[in-house]
Amino acid sequence: MIADVLLADAPRSELAEHLSVFAPLIGSWSLVVENVRDDGGVDVTDGEWHFGWALDGRALTDVWISPSRATRAAAGSDGEWGMSLRFYDPSLGKFRSTWLGPVRGWVIPFVGTPTEDGFRIDAEGRSWIFSELTADSFEWRAEETPPGSTAPRVRQRFHARRVTDPQATA
Repeated sequence: MIADVLLADAPRSELAEHLSVFAPLIGSWSLVVENVRDDGGVDVTDGEWHFGWALDGRALTDVWISPSRATRAAAGSDGEWGMSLRFYDPSLGKFRSTWLGPVRGWVIPFVGTPTEDGFRIDAEGRSWIFSELTADSFEWRAEETPPGSTAPRVRQRFHARRVTDPQATA
């Protein structure tokens, strides 16, 4: 089965120091998702996010789902499923992250660094910031800097809370 070869129990010992920024994320999270419209209004839905060590402990992978599977089942609706893979690149002294979002056809490569209370990943005009990272919660936001502007604009926010039973979000 793919999970048997994709997932790992822990980061490799020689990479643990570099991957430690991700350790608090391992597990499942319920989300309040705020999608910021161009007019500044906010549409709110729910979601779920699942993180685990991968690729022989050399990487972190995650699957993001919004709306949650429970909401989809109740409403008969659809939404986005996406996946990221993050790993340390010693040639950069930073980590790389790639987001795959099949509904929109997005493949976005990022380069990331730890911050005081989490980490951020950046790509051309886009930043994804994990902050206020604790054992039970974190905040996340997606920022874009429109062409010709120097000021970033928040496009999306997540308020995450740890879930002890991942099936509770299904």
